Amino acid sequence: MYAAIRKLIKSLLYPLYEWRLVRSLDFSKTPHHVGVILDGNRRWAKANPNISDPNGHKAGASKIIEFLGWCEEADVRVVTLWLLSTDNFKRSAAEIDELLKIIGETVDELAATGRWNIKAVGALDLLPDWLSHKLSNLQPIRGDGVEVNVAISYGGRREIVDAVKSYLSEQEKAGSSLEAAKAHLTSEDISKFLYTAGQPDPELLIRTSGEQRLGGFLLWQSALSEFYFCEAYWPDFRRVDFLRALRAYSLRQRRFGS
Repeated sequence: MYAAIRKLIKSLLYPLYEWRLVRSLDFSKTPHHVGVILDGNRRWAKANPNISDPNGHKAGASKIIEFLGWCEEADVRVVTLWLLSTDNFKRSAAEIDELLKIIGETVDELAATGRWNIKAVGALDLLPDWLSHKLSNLQPIRGDGVEVNVAISYGGRREIVDAVKSYLSEQEKAGSSLEAAKAHLTSEDISKFLYTAGQPDPELLIRTSGEQRLGGFLLWQSALSEFYFCEAYWPDFRRVDFLRALRAYSLRQRRFGS
C-alpha cells in the first residue's frame, strides 16, 4: 500500500519537476552531438521476471523514438546510439540472431518516420548479408532533421584501425610510398576516415544502467567529451533523466584539455 502511495506521489510530482528542469536549462548551451550507450536491457528484463530477455531488447528499442523526440525538442543536431558492439558477438548465437532481428526492425521503424537522417556506423562486414544490405542502403531524408548514427557491430578500436587502413589505401592510390604516408599522417587525416567523418565530435556521452565506463564507445571522438552516467536501465530512461543530463552538462566548465 505504501509503495503504491509513493508511486502515485511521484507520478504527480514528476511533471512539475520536469517543468522546473526545462525552465532552468539554457538551450543555447545544448550539446550539438550526444552519444548514448543504451545499456541495461537484459538486466531490466531480469528485474521484471514476467518478461523474457528478448523483450528486454524490444523494450529498449521502443524507447529510441521517444528519446529522439526529446533530442529534437532540445535542439540536439546529432545523436549516436550504440545498439550492438563487436564484443556482443561473443554471446550465444540464438541471442545474437534475436537481437539482430530487433535491430533490423528498429532501423525500419526509425526510417519509416521520415523525421531523421539515419546512418549506420560500424563494421558492417561482420553482420549477416540481409542486415548489412539494409544498413548500407539507408536513404537520407530532405530537410534538417536530427542526424542519427546507429552504431551497430561497432567497436572504437576497430573504427580507428579501419580509419588508418582507409588512409593508407588512399595514399597508395595516390602513388605515395609507405614512408611518405607515415611522414604526413596527422590526427586530422584519421578523423577524415572515421565512421562519423564530417560530424562534430560528441560533447556529451550518456551511459545508462549505472556502469561508469565507455567500453570502447567513440574512443577517438570522445577525447574532450563530458560524461554522464545514469542509474536507470535504458528501458526505464525517462525524459527527466535526459533533462538532468543536459543540466549537468550545462553546469560544467569545459576546459578542452587546458
